[in-house]
Amino acid sequence: MVHPKGFVKHGHEHLVSRLKKDLYGLRQAPRSWYVKIDSFFYEKGFRRRKNHPNLYIKKDEDGNVSLIAMYVDDIIIT
Repeated sequence: MVHPKGFVKHGHEHLVSRLKKDLYGLRQAPRSWYVKIDSFFYEKGFRRRKNHPNLYIKKDEDGNVSLIAMYVDDIIIT
């Protein structure tokens, strides 16, 4: 692996970057990404629709509705 230009500081030439393999380059990468973002939305109060699992809905106490639609790695927020 080669460091990007300007990354290496004098005296630290031996350091290397570590890749997060579960997010890059493996067959399970999309699944890992989906599990991570699904748990994030759940923590923020969004609930997934049973009939359309890629649609997240959140209703607040004022009656406002937030929608998030996901398809693979595209997200639409309304």
